[in-house]
Amino acid sequence: MSDVEWNGDEFVVDANLLSAAFDMPAGEIRTRMRDGQITSLCEAGQGEDEGRWRLTFRHGARALRLTVDRQGTVLGKSTFPVASRNAANLQRPRAKQGTGVVTKNKESRHL
Repeated sequence: MSDVEWNGDEFVVDANLLSAAFDMPAGEIRTRMRDGQITSLCEAGQGEDEGRWRLTFRHGARALRLTVDRQGTVLGKSTFPVASRNAANLQRPRAKQGTGVVTKNKESRHL
C-alpha cells in the first residue's frame, strides 16, 4: 500500500504516516481513531484545485495536513500546532458532523 489510496468511496491513509506525525505506534493510531481522539477532515478542491483533496488529521494540540490527488499521490504534507479540541469546544459552538470520505472517522467539506 502507498501512504494514501483512493478506493472509490474514501481515502485510506497508512497508519504509519500518522504514526510518524503524531509520534506514536501505528496500533495506537487505530485505537485513538476508533475512540475519536484522532479526528479527520476531508476537503474536496474546487475550481483550480479540482481533483485535489486536503486531508487533515487532528490529535491533541497537533495536526497533520496532506494534499493528495485522486490516485493518492501526496502533493503536500505539513504538521502544525492547533488549539486542543477541549479548549476550542469551550470557546465556540460545535458544528454538526457531516458525512465524508476519510478512514472510519468521516467528515467532508469543500476547499
